[in-house]
Amino acid sequence: QNVRIDPSSMSFNMWKDIPVPFYLSVYFFEVLNPKEVLQGVKPVLNQRGPYVYREFRYKTNITFHDNDTVSYLEYRKLFFQPDLSKGSEDEYIVVPNILLMGAAVMVENLPNFVKILLSGALAGLRQEAFMNRTVGEIMWGYDDPLIDIINKIVPGLIPFKGKFGLFKEFNNSNLGLFTVYTGMKDIGRVHMVDLWNGLKKVNYWRSSECNMINGTAGEMWPPFMSPTSLEFYSPDACRSMTLVYEQSGKFEGVPTYRFVAPKTLFANGTDYPPNEGFCPCLQSGIQNVSTCRLNAPIFISHPHFYNADPALVTAVEGLHPSKEHHALFLDVHPMTGIPMNCSIKLQLNLYIKQVTGIIQTGKIKPVVLPLLWFAESGSIEGSVLKQFYTNLVLIPSLLDYLQYIFLGVGALLLISAAVLM
Repeated sequence: QNVRIDPSSMSFNMWKDIPVPFYLSVYFFEVLNPKEVLQGVKPVLNQRGPYVYREFRYKTNITFHDNDTVSYLEYRKLFFQPDLSKGSEDEYIVVPNILLMGAAVMVENLPNFVKILLSGALAGLRQEAFMNRTVGEIMWGYDDPLIDIINKIVPGLIPFKGKFGLFKEFNNSNLGLFTVYTGMKDIGRVHMVDLWNGLKKVNYWRSSECNMINGTAGEMWPPFMSPTSLEFYSPDACRSMTLVYEQSGKFEGVPTYRFVAPKTLFANGTDYPPNEGFCPCLQSGIQNVSTCRLNAPIFISHPHFYNADPALVTAVEGLHPSKEHHALFLDVHPMTGIPMNCSIKLQLNLYIKQVTGIIQTGKIKPVVLPLLWFAESGSIEGSVLKQFYTNLVLIPSLLDYLQYIFLGVGALLLISAAVLM
């Protein structure tokens, strides 16, 4: 009863306005040899950060329906935390000119006159393949005349106006309209997604299986979990993800199941046939998300290409993949399905290459270049943790002991009665 989505349940306020302190930690990959990369040399990268943001989440437009579901919008607000960061938002970092390099790959197969026009416009604007901008500009947006130029030369190629920033749509925004089951009629379906933006499945991918919206919204799961796997739909990744059970443990005394990403999560269709629907693919360990990112040559992966084809790591210098630093995990209390501790990590990568007709791309060799990686982390603490421990560990343990005490007393009374007879 207490994990149902119901205003009278104990967990409702936790679900509505998540009390857990979440933090977004962003790490950028600075390109140390941009001029040499233009001549065909391997990129040398240096990780910068973390730049840490306190993340607040809250739900609005909560509407209950007759079919045991509830709809809502969940918003995110981010606030920079200088004391937790290694650097400021005013620091400059050399990164690929994402608009230029992305547009170059996107127009590669268009007629030559289009590429010549674009190359001339880029030269007139003094646009180069790499740019030196502040962390704040890359994150939250900067004005770039290139947006208007591209829209004039190739209408619809990048269907947006105004500032461009990698996290511009992340802050003060929602993840789409979720409709999930409340568990009032069937507790086994609580938090499971019924619809996302009114859809039963998305249309980004090439197979029905890959387009399915499975699992929950990634906040809670049905109670009485088994140590097998869990699923959730991620609007940021445009797909459902399955994590697998790794081990049992405890978080601050509360029993947990740890779930992690299987090696097949971002495998290509050759190594893992069910992922063929996410292709066209390159090496295993990266997923092409261009179909849900305005057809830009963007790939997602684990940080530092952890669990990916070694060829991706050796194509650049400066990456050091490790499970300790780059694997994602969820520690969930199996009885309630509520996460106690989590760290979800993803890396954004840009596919860059020399494009004939666009001089700004020089002699760049084809490479999937890491741009940044981020971790969304949080754990239950304070009064919420005390409430959890009391209700889910302490009281059940006391009841267990009392059960044996009562059994023992009962046995003694039976023996005494038998002796007296």
